[in-house]
Amino acid sequence: MLYVLAALAALIAVVLVRTIRFKAVDEERPEPDPIAFDSEKAVDHLRRLVMCRTVSYEDHSLEDEGEFERLRSMLPELYPNVFRVCEFERVGRTGLLFRWKGRSDAAPSVLMAHYDVVPVDERGWDKPAFDGIIENGELWGRGTLDTKITFCSSLEAAETLIENGFTPQNDIYFSYAGDEEVFGQGASDIVDLLESRGISPQMVVDEGGAVVENVFPGVSEKCAMVGIAEKGMLVADFTYRGNGGHASAPLPHGPVGYLAKAVWDVETHPFPVTLCSPVAQMYDTLGRRSSFLYRMIFANLWLFLPVLDMICKKSGGEMNALMRTTCAFTQMEGSAANNVIPPQATVGANLRLIAGDTAEKALTYLRKVVNNPEVEITARQSQEPSPVSETDSDAWRKVKKAIEQTWTEAIVSPYIMVQCSDSRHFCRISDKVMRFSAMELSKEERGRIHGNNERIPLEKIGKAVEFYLNLERQC
Repeated sequence: MLYVLAALAALIAVVLVRTIRFKAVDEERPEPDPIAFDSEKAVDHLRRLVMCRTVSYEDHSLEDEGEFERLRSMLPELYPNVFRVCEFERVGRTGLLFRWKGRSDAAPSVLMAHYDVVPVDERGWDKPAFDGIIENGELWGRGTLDTKITFCSSLEAAETLIENGFTPQNDIYFSYAGDEEVFGQGASDIVDLLESRGISPQMVVDEGGAVVENVFPGVSEKCAMVGIAEKGMLVADFTYRGNGGHASAPLPHGPVGYLAKAVWDVETHPFPVTLCSPVAQMYDTLGRRSSFLYRMIFANLWLFLPVLDMICKKSGGEMNALMRTTCAFTQMEGSAANNVIPPQATVGANLRLIAGDTAEKALTYLRKVVNNPEVEITARQSQEPSPVSETDSDAWRKVKKAIEQTWTEAIVSPYIMVQCSDSRHFCRISDKVMRFSAMELSKEERGRIHGNNERIPLEKIGKAVEFYLNLERQC
């Protein structure tokens, strides 16, 4: 008994010592270095870009090409200095590529965005989605958050700096695609072109994390989340085939019933926890600033990871998505008639693959959990997780400095982006890809991305321009 008590006491001592030592290291933060720009002009430019109905569809015949061309033809008028100084070329069907020559081409940077948007059902909107309405200090419209804001702000910053006579130390490329929302080829075409020219970017910055609050347990400060990797994606179909029949004489279990059990089995057996590098770095960064109880957990994950795993599995949501491959069932298809048992029924699932996982491994896990050879599980579409970009790099330090100069109180932390972006294509030619949307977003504002009533407070447009001014001056 004494040995047990001694071992327990030793364990408690180790946990407490590790917790006490697990604290944030004070870092010298850069001084803000503001540069004047026309914030009203930036707001008006974004308003005009939002008014272009650049809605992309997998079936391009549904798109209004005139609206896409209207936006593209507007750019020389909005950004005359950029077009005067930078080389510009159209790439593929939707790609736009600018090259702002620096004093050297040895360490080029790429700043990215996309100018297409997702469809809108305006019956759920309080104001029209493409009228560019400004009311109560907010600009309404599809794309104000995703991502015409970064498209506009990166060019606004360049326009201002060129007007002030600034030349970057290294080349800056501005890469914009008009089909990101449908996993199109715009960004891939641009990467093909850059690769053919032997260009290896030393920094790539695309949409991703934002400045947020109350997203990490025990941390009350604002956190600027920078994605250093993104999860992969797998679209899987669960299919059961039978003979069908009349609904008046069903067998004990039909196709829909078998699939319902398969869905239940998968949802009650989540993928195993995986503490990948970006999340481990996030826990190390933010966990040190957490309350004592959470600091104890994050300082001793060797002991408490099962507890954290249990909390994440029960709560779901963003924290859980950072810990494992997730599976969301999103589609169902059965009989076209209510009185007919379908000969075939299908359920579609959308999986997001954690770093280190693969589509094939995920399919193997699903088949093992369902454990029914009559339920066929196949991949309709897949994309592997991106490589992880290092934080011990000039690219990370430049993004971090620009954030700290813009949002002076924010804690900058790496994380893994759970959505997919065009930046994945650039991993072919760069191992320094950072994902950060230059905005401070509340939970409610994050919920409006791809949702109803998307809008942005006007002051946040100015902040986005300020971030790009701080970043571009480091390139």
